[in-house]
Amino acid sequence: MTTPSSPTSAWRPGMPGADTLPSGPAGRPSAPGRDGHGPETGPPTVTIGSYPDYPSAQRVVDYLADNRFPVEHSAIVGTNLTLVETVLGRMTTGRAALAGAGTGAWFGLFIGLLFGIFTAGNWLAVILVGLVVGAIWGAVFGAVAHAMTGGRRDFTSASSLRAGQYAVIVDAQFAEQARQLLGRMHMPASSPGR
Repeated sequence: MTTPSSPTSAWRPGMPGADTLPSGPAGRPSAPGRDGHGPETGPPTVTIGSYPDYPSAQRVVDYLADNRFPVEHSAIVGTNLTLVETVLGRMTTGRAALAGAGTGAWFGLFIGLLFGIFTAGNWLAVILVGLVVGAIWGAVFGAVAHAMTGGRRDFTSASSLRAGQYAVIVDAQFAEQARQLLGRMHMPASSPGR
């Protein structure tokens, strides 16, 4: 078996030893893309419109689907992504204990149900004991975990990604058909470059 002469040599289809490459986690390795820098990204695409919000872009794709356009050749691409963390409220040790109690109660209920199935006696008592013990331990762990932060994060929040603009793209071979359909839709679209 012949191997490349230097470690920087790129693998190419038909190289000696190509059939003896081990499988990776996703199966057989595939040949690099045309540029040699990774897998191919598919056929070339064309932006047929850009919209300020997702529902507008979704309406466009829905309209194309209603008019028998092959929507499997389209995509909605969000650009100018922004991470937004919305602060929901102040976190105190009491709130942390309450949240921990709720989580612990669910876990205790699950364990109680699991043991209750195999109990010959009073299965309802087993479930209730599991629920109460889970709530108590959850409250203790929630309070301790909050106290260990030392006040560095005394608030709760929810994070989300938001795009500044949503582009509808289609494979280049279907671009003209999509533009003709959108011409009949009567929905304003900003230019693809904006």
